[in-house]
Amino acid sequence: MSGSKELPFSLHMLVYPLMIVFAMWLVYWAETRFNMNLNYLGILPQKIEGLRGIIFGPFIHSSLRHLFNNSVPMLVLTTALFYFYRNIPWRILILGTLLTGLLTWSFARPAMHIGASGVVYMLVAFLFFKGILSNHFRLIAFSLVVVFLYGGLFWYLFPIDAKISWEGHLSGFVVGVVFALVFKNNTVTTKLYEWEREDYDPEQDPFLQQFDDDGNFIEKAPSIENEAETEKEAPKFVIRYSIKKNKDASE
Repeated sequence: MSGSKELPFSLHMLVYPLMIVFAMWLVYWAETRFNMNLNYLGILPQKIEGLRGIIFGPFIHSSLRHLFNNSVPMLVLTTALFYFYRNIPWRILILGTLLTGLLTWSFARPAMHIGASGVVYMLVAFLFFKGILSNHFRLIAFSLVVVFLYGGLFWYLFPIDAKISWEGHLSGFVVGVVFALVFKNNTVTTKLYEWEREDYDPEQDPFLQQFDDDGNFIEKAPSIENEAETEKEAPKFVIRYSIKKNKDASE
């Protein structure tokens, strides 16, 4: 990884994720408001009509709880995607969604698979493994945060609940891992601290000069030259006293 520019935050990095999540909530509101059921637009494996679910399925949710559980990680992960990988976010989102849906369609159980959880798993896997493979401490730290927040999701890669599309989760996870390998050369440009630069010399670091080889703090006394210069530059005040004899005073 190379680069010396600081990574500024731009408003669109939050606007786009908010728009995606808003679209999910808008679809659910329309279903509730107009008493519609759009589940038929989900992924129906091995059926030609089920291919439309690859595009529409991530925006359809069966309940408010289902929608909320996908909205929060979707917002967090897409924001991180747009921030850290600003040159490839749309490729990751669009291709990742299509491939996750296509893989789910190819081998999942014959049922309607709806919801954005497959995309969430794709983002979790991509951000985690991409952070590890980048060998950059900030991205590794973010990867650990992802695992801490969403580590429990990994249990649902397996068929532990018949009502949950573990096939969609597994498809998204596999696609995310593959993307982390395919886009291995796409790294983020971040600010390099002084101690990260190639020309950094620790012996010239004023902070490190305050410690000895064993790491003990050293209180350096000012040099003789510095003392002389300080004494030379210091202002000098001369106070003269004089005694004036009073003529009226007795001898």
